[in-house]
Amino acid sequence: MVLQEYFRHDLDTATQIMLKIHHDGRGVCGVFTKDVAATKVELVLAAARRAGHPLQCIMEAA
Repeated sequence: MVLQEYFRHDLDTATQIMLKIHHDGRGVCGVFTKDVAATKVELVLAAARRAGHPLQCIMEAA
């Protein structure tokens, strides 16, 4: 849901990213400008906290 709602991936792409994260412990959700990436990280972490999930989301320089 996070990958579809916040990163606008279709179901197939979101599933592939989710499986990569599940198997490797991390995955790339998208490439954005610094400001857009920071906003997405904040939104995802806030949604995870509200839902009581320990989801992590970080921003890295490319």
